[in-house]
Amino acid sequence: MVNLYEPDPAEGRLERWPVLATYGALEVRLAETEAEVEAAQQLRYRVFYEEMAAVPTPEMRAEGRDFDRFDDFCDHLLVVDREVLDDEGQPSVVGTYRLMRNEDAARAGGFYTAGEYEIAPMLAALPPATRVLELGRSCVLKSYRSKPATMQLLWHGVMSYVARFSLDLMFGCASLAGTDPDALALPLSYLHHYHRMPPEIRVRARPELYVEMNRMPKDSFEVRDALRALPPMIKGYVRAGCKIGDGAVIDRQFGTTDVLIYFPVADMAPRYKSRFGKAS
Repeated sequence: MVNLYEPDPAEGRLERWPVLATYGALEVRLAETEAEVEAAQQLRYRVFYEEMAAVPTPEMRAEGRDFDRFDDFCDHLLVVDREVLDDEGQPSVVGTYRLMRNEDAARAGGFYTAGEYEIAPMLAALPPATRVLELGRSCVLKSYRSKPATMQLLWHGVMSYVARFSLDLMFGCASLAGTDPDALALPLSYLHHYHRMPPEIRVRARPELYVEMNRMPKDSFEVRDALRALPPMIKGYVRAGCKIGDGAVIDRQFGTTDVLIYFPVADMAPRYKSRFGKAS
């Protein structure tokens, strides 16, 4: 995880990472302790395995946590509710994002996304100084999803993190619920026709996992209907200006159909930069 005490060049001392933003009783910040990382993993378990269709390993089921080999190398962004305490008497984690930078991936042996998409050519083509951020494992407790502030705080935290490390590119896998691509033909076709990455930089799903997204002609559906069919997270990404990779991937363990999100920070829509980047 990131060193939460960063040198302050102006003062020649160590400056602690602050709470990144607050809204009422909610605040967004990075996990500081192993217990807080475990609280994020417990939230992921509740959302992915108990509420949705993911299938836990026996170890995950026994511990009530979602975890993998990447967690120890990542930073974990948390939205906590200071007015709702968990069993340990700590503010409850109600939203989370997993963040992995270049140097984290080097220590972890690669990015999580590489298990689904051929990202090596994309990374190799970037200018040498490009700093990237993989976004993943995002979820919000069900009772907080109707509160716009929760997702806004998560994005606020991401953009503060992007600014702190001068990151240039965000990417990762985003999920649609369900493993039947025909049932998801409308949102997949919309993403394919309206938001696909340009050919010269396009990232493809791994050949053995590739699922065609072009399932409906462009003129056969209404854009507003397709937008309504998108999960809120992906809808937010595309409205902010992201592009989508070529091909979807069925994730049987999580019961989802995944798409690749490609998001140069410089391409973010101005209103989203203004909305979420002020703390930066």
